[in-house]
Amino acid sequence: MELRIQLVAIVGTAVLLLIVLELVRRRRLLERYALVWLASALILLALGIWKGLLTTIADAIGIFYPPTALFVIAFGFVLFLLLHFSTAVSRLTDQTKVLAQRLALMEERQHDLEKRLEDAGAPVPPIEEPEPAEREIEERRIFRSVPR
Repeated sequence: MELRIQLVAIVGTAVLLLIVLELVRRRRLLERYALVWLASALILLALGIWKGLLTTIADAIGIFYPPTALFVIAFGFVLFLLLHFSTAVSRLTDQTKVLAQRLALMEERQHDLEKRLEDAGAPVPPIEEPEPAEREIEERRIFRSVPR
């Protein structure tokens, strides 16, 4: 493998590794997703550094030019990551649907309870809505603590 191409591969994967670590440090990437990215970056880094391994893999796959094998392997990791994230998105979609249904049931229950109180002649306490600025601050606090 030509030295220049090897250096580009090493620098590229090292940059990817640093970006993932920084995203984890800033809590912008969950640890479970970071593990997949870190494993991918470390394997690509090992392939970039260890010249003989890439040549052996390229020969086994039937690829004439070893750096091309590096990109084929990277493409395989990207496909794996897409599959992993697709399953995560599917799970989150199902959870969102369940939460929306539960919210609708709770709102219906609250409406029924308020109607019963009114029918019984009891005063219905008003729901205190926070001011828009306070609400925005509270939402930011809540969503910052929720892992993405």
